[in-house]
Amino acid sequence: MGRLDGKVILLSAAAQGIGHAAAIAFAKEGAKVIATDINEEKLKSLESYEGIQTRVLDVTKKEQIEKLCQEIDRIDVLFNVAGFVHHGTILDCEEADWDFTMNLNVRSMYLMIKTFLPKMLAQKSGNIINMSSVASSIKGVVNRCVYSTSKAAVIGLTKSVAADFIEQGIRCNCICPGE
Repeated sequence: MGRLDGKVILLSAAAQGIGHAAAIAFAKEGAKVIATDINEEKLKSLESYEGIQTRVLDVTKKEQIEKLCQEIDRIDVLFNVAGFVHHGTILDCEEADWDFTMNLNVRSMYLMIKTFLPKMLAQKSGNIINMSSVASSIKGVVNRCVYSTSKAAVIGLTKSVAADFIEQGIRCNCICPGE
């Protein structure tokens, strides 16, 4: 019997890195994992694990997120992992770089939370985990201007959702890996 038996966990960016490792760890603890990613080929590496179902999802597309939400009856944990690291100072950051990074690192979390939170509120329980970084409002890091700005915004979003919905049984936290 695992610590997550019976829990339904949805996570983004599950095809590699932290998202991939988290999907496997959650499944080993007994959770029903819905692992999503935009990269269908890499996502297939999770299909052999018991308890993991995969879905191709572009977290920047509201329509795709809403469709997935309609297909899921229950969600206990939403783990927003998707993100992009842009390298450079503000002088190296073109508007397109800024827009892409903010869209993937922040807006996607906004869309995922806004779409799945009503389901959690109806259940009167839920956990939202957002991936941030110490390269954010926590610590200035050289050549990470837009990345750090986006991850600071994730911390702000997380604190806001946590404060607004704790009384309704919803927890919202972020993880800030790094040195």
